[in-house]
This record gives sequence, C-alpha cells and structure tokens, in this order.
Amino acid sequence: MTFHFQPDPTTIHTLDLNFLGIPGTIAAYLIPHPRGAVLVESGPGSTKMSLEAGLQAHGLSSRYISDVLLTHIHLDHAGAAGWLARQGATIHVHEVGAPHLINPERLLTSAARIYGEMMESLWGEFLPVPADRLVSHVDGDLIEIESLSFRALDTPGHAYHHFAYLLGDICFSGDIGGVRMAGTRHLRVPMPPPEFHLERWRESVERLKQETISFFAPTHFGFFDDPEWHLDALTKALDEVEAWMEKTLPGDPPDEQLSDAFLEWSRDRSLSEGLDPGLLELYEAANPSWMSSAGIQRYYRKHRIRQE
Repeated sequence: MTFHFQPDPTTIHTLDLNFLGIPGTIAAYLIPHPRGAVLVESGPGSTKMSLEAGLQAHGLSSRYISDVLLTHIHLDHAGAAGWLARQGATIHVHEVGAPHLINPERLLTSAARIYGEMMESLWGEFLPVPADRLVSHVDGDLIEIESLSFRALDTPGHAYHHFAYLLGDICFSGDIGGVRMAGTRHLRVPMPPPEFHLERWRESVERLKQETISFFAPTHFGFFDDPEWHLDALTKALDEVEAWMEKTLPGDPPDEQLSDAFLEWSRDRSLSEGLDPGLLELYEAANPSWMSSAGIQRYYRKHRIRQE
C-alpha cells in the first residue's frame, strides 16, 4: 500500500520570481520530497536567476528539481521548462500543450505577434523540452512523485491546454482561478488571445466547485484559504466581463480605443471593490489589460458574432 503525504501550505514554499523586478507577480511553488523537490510552474526564462535564488534559500539548486508540473504552456508559466529539463527535471504538461514544448516554433511565433519587440525582455530564452524529459497527461491523471500524489483537472477557458492540479485539498490553479495578489480580496480574469473562451471558463469554475478545496494557489500570486469566496468572486468577475463585452463590443471600436476603454473599466472596477490604488500596477504587471482586451475582442468576433 502506497502512503501519500499531503502537505499543508506551511510545507510548500512560494518562490517569488520577481518578474520585471516587481515582487509578487509570478510564483513557482516548491514542494520538497525525499529525493529533491517538485515545482509547480517554471516561470519564464527571464526569471531563471530569481528561481535559482529562491531554490538556494531553501538549500536546493535547479539540479534537485525532479519534476515540474506546468498548468499550461504560456511563457510566464512554462518558459524555463526546457532549461529545467536540461538540469534533469521531468516536465509534466497537458497532452495538447506537449508538442509545443518539444517544438516551440508555433508557440513562439504566436507569442511574438502579441508581444513584438518585448519578447526578449519579458520572457527571455525559451528552450525546447527534450522528448525524453516530457510526460503528457490527460484529465484525471494521477501524477505520483515519491509520496506526493497530484491529480490533473482539465480546466479550459484561459487556454485549451490548461490543468489545475490538486494535491490533497490544495488547488494549484494556474490562471483558471484568476489573478489575485497576496493579501487582497480582489480578483481579475486573465483573458489573452487566442484561446479565451467564456463558456468553457464557466464550466471549469463549476468543476472546481465540485472538488474539496481548502486552499487556492494561483500562479499570480500566493496561497488563499477562502475557496468559497474565491470561486464566487471568479464567477462574478466573468459575469461582469460578459456584461462589459456585450455593452462595448457591438460598436466594434478600434483596437486602441478598446484597449483604453478596458483599462479604464478594469481600474474603476478594482477601485470600486476597495483595492488599494498602489496595487493597480501590480495587477497590470501580472495581467495586462491590453492583452485581455485583445482576447475579449477575438472571442467576441469568433464566438458571438458568428452565432448571431
């Protein structure tokens, strides 16, 4: 009989990757085990030095990482996976995302269309993951590493290739659980193109509501022990985005005008919910409004106009 040790948040370390030199925007979660440690998320290639520093603070180096669980393959979550694979880690990912880690040309081309000249400064180097260091998974798979047992939940809406991972009653929610900065009760929905899909996101939230979850650990950022509030806030945020979209998009505003309007709406929404104005920049660094406005526009044109 295999004994599965289920850590609580005090035995899991939140590594702050100091993305763009801003603390509290991107996390990687470090979970020790007898022969090293697991990471949930690798972070981008641009934060490798911060990742190494975080590991060293716990007496480890990248060569002690046995496994990396990626919630999805967007560059802020998976950019350093190829580098960690070269240090000896096994990379775990959704089956839809796996081919793009082995051959990332299409992934990087798509990202370059969004980020343009900012690609290098934002994300750094993205190395392919060698096929023999990659394990792809499907919905419901158990990933057993030493005494740890993770369950992969297929949770599309932010991306088709998105998993949330359950470790006991802890949910590593990637981006499907929204963006929520440490110490706040305010949540935003990250909606980048090309795969934001409102209905699928709602289905994923309903699925999470069926699970026994005591803690959420979104990649942006930290541990939260109010799962009922968190999921209700996520549903409310999706409803508010839809209402804004249905009010704004039928007029087909130009891209720049749409981006400015969504930035203003996001700011006003955050302040109306009591967010400290000093944290607005932090939310924008973790989840740029201009990127979400582009995702909303693409979703509306593809899935709403065609249905009319």
